[in-house]
Amino acid sequence: MTETIDILQPGSGRIAGAHYLAASPETVLWGRLPCAVDAPVLTIAAGATVTIDTVSHEGILPDQGQDPLGYFTGHGVPAAHVLTDAIEIAATVARDAALDGPHVVTGPIFVEGAEVGDLLKITVVDLAPRVPYGVISNRHGKGALVGVLPRGPENVSVFTPVSDGRGILPLVDGGERVVRFPLAPFLGTMGVAVAGDERPHSVPPGAHGGNIDINLLVEGAVLYLPVQVAGALAYVGDPHFAQGDGEVALTALEASLRATLRFDVVPRAEAFAAFGEVTGPLVRTDEYLVPTGLDVDLDEAMRKAVRAALDLLQARYGMAEHLAYAYLSAATDFDISQVVDIVCGVHARIREADFAAVRPARLVGEDAS
Repeated sequence: MTETIDILQPGSGRIAGAHYLAASPETVLWGRLPCAVDAPVLTIAAGATVTIDTVSHEGILPDQGQDPLGYFTGHGVPAAHVLTDAIEIAATVARDAALDGPHVVTGPIFVEGAEVGDLLKITVVDLAPRVPYGVISNRHGKGALVGVLPRGPENVSVFTPVSDGRGILPLVDGGERVVRFPLAPFLGTMGVAVAGDERPHSVPPGAHGGNIDINLLVEGAVLYLPVQVAGALAYVGDPHFAQGDGEVALTALEASLRATLRFDVVPRAEAFAAFGEVTGPLVRTDEYLVPTGLDVDLDEAMRKAVRAALDLLQARYGMAEHLAYAYLSAATDFDISQVVDIVCGVHARIREADFAAVRPARLVGEDAS
């Protein structure tokens, strides 16, 4: 059913970072995100790498029995291939099913030197699947087609094995698995703690990042987030093996990952010189600068993404607003990150190569070629 791969149980297998953070009842939150009063579970110097185990919420939720061992072995997974940290979290970590979100997040991590107004720069160094299977779900009448799908049962969870770097689905229930789609692992949730003493719900994203579900955040990509509390108090979770833009059924191919990330601090003045005022998540890949727009209304999220893109072009390249608007219309794709997380997301893909002849302000250590 599944290919033979290393099952990355806690502490086993390759750990590439200078620090290792396991997912355990002491190091995770289930359904809520960290805030200023949460104690860090790890303290690191800026520039350090951390290997972090993440646990998918799929297979541990109440509608799936809150028993990952029973759920996954029921789909033919050997008991030894079910993650022991998932079993322990499902059995022991507190969560209010009526009030909290579904996501498990590992952290928070205190990054020395991070101050309010700085940017936390999170570089995705490595993403390793911990298991060769995942789950795609449409539940509780949520998704793009509210009131239409799912038909019949309130909750539909599709167990999905992976093999040779692809997810595998049948055409009909019980049929041969003949539909194969490529994997592109990323973390749906990457964030910093919010100010105050109230933990945010894990579903809606915001200026703190959180559940942004931007599938460009694969290995090599960078996420910049405005720091809201001293030390940033960073966290990650909601691991995905693959996701289409929109995430229309409610979830992606959800599956646990071992993530190695580097955490750097960009001082406010340096960040402002390079990008202008960054008020929400900003992604950078080897090809694109990716400003974002977030709002409960998709149209407004689109407008915010356009505004963020205009502001970025003006600040970084000195481009006149009307010319930047024309450029975006002619040359930039605006993608719907997701429409299922209460707050919708839109992100723009600005090709940096289009501005190769311009010399913008650069961050310390940034390649000037």
